[in-house]
Amino acid sequence: MIGRIWALIVKEFIHLRRDWWLPAFMLIGGVFELLLIGWATSRPITNIPLMVLDQDQTAISREILEVLENTTTFQLSEWTQDFNTIENAMEHGAINAALIIPPGFERQFNALRGKPNLMVLLNGSESVAATAALRAVEGVGRTFSERMVVQRLNFTEGTFESFAPSVRVWFNESLSEALYTVPAELGLMLEFTVLIFAALSFSRERELGTLEQLLVMPFSSFEIIVGKALPVVIIAFADFVLMLSLISLAFEVPIRGSLTLLMLIGVGYIFVELGKGLVISVSSRTQQQAFLMVIMIGMVDIMFTGYTVPVESMPKALQAFANIIPAYHWLKIFRGITLKGVGVEVLWPNILALALLGLVIGGFSIRFVRRGLS
Repeated sequence: MIGRIWALIVKEFIHLRRDWWLPAFMLIGGVFELLLIGWATSRPITNIPLMVLDQDQTAISREILEVLENTTTFQLSEWTQDFNTIENAMEHGAINAALIIPPGFERQFNALRGKPNLMVLLNGSESVAATAALRAVEGVGRTFSERMVVQRLNFTEGTFESFAPSVRVWFNESLSEALYTVPAELGLMLEFTVLIFAALSFSRERELGTLEQLLVMPFSSFEIIVGKALPVVIIAFADFVLMLSLISLAFEVPIRGSLTLLMLIGVGYIFVELGKGLVISVSSRTQQQAFLMVIMIGMVDIMFTGYTVPVESMPKALQAFANIIPAYHWLKIFRGITLKGVGVEVLWPNILALALLGLVIGGFSIRFVRRGLS
């Protein structure tokens, strides 16, 4: 039996050697996508184009602009003399923010009962940049508000102290978005790698007309399944090691927990996704159909990885549904081992859930595939 399985494994790698573009695309493409995602998310949002309409032309109006530029969130795009220019530039996407300082701003700021107004317009159609800009504006606003209060109460800045909570960030001290998005991207790329290679295994044979030849050979259905599955596991594990090395070296994603435990659970996760891929493969008549089914399933899974929206912020029904998504538990385990440094004593609910999903999906896929081959 081992000899027959080995022959099937060699046959699969011969197919992959002839269709070399597929493994090259999945391995190299996944690495490049991780690099791009990590590079884009590890950089703070800076140099947001800012247009200024200063109708006050005073020292404090120039100081406000200088403080905004010093946050590095904004970059002065141009000055203007009318609101229509701001509206036109905002509509055409030339700027993402505009600062409007009304006349008499300094007089109101220095008056004992004055109420100075400052208008900042943000381009909400680009919500990520707008959120970063809003935080910078609120910070500058608090600074000048405290300064105005100190001035009106005739206090010195040394004697006027406000409440300042002591905040400590655990596990991701710099609050780098890359430490959140890159592991999610790794999990998705690993899932797509397994699903695509597994989904194309039987659909390729059926499309080429060689599946019938394979079935009349002296191979049992179990041997065919194992012979098709092991190359997928080998390629997926190599891809996992490659991407894990990349995120550790390029983006300094720490591995604070047990690397051995992470590797073992990673292999288990590969087998879970393998079962889904084999079902897709047997169900598909062509490779194109298999590929489209992989994309459809992958798009559903991406919603529950926390990649775009945290699962905890979803409705309760969707949070419950996330528990049957293997990628959800895998990323909980991955982040727990790499970022938190925890082990089985903390992650056992997710490990148990992943194991149960593996038994259900694996058992169903073996029966479904064997029935499809009979």
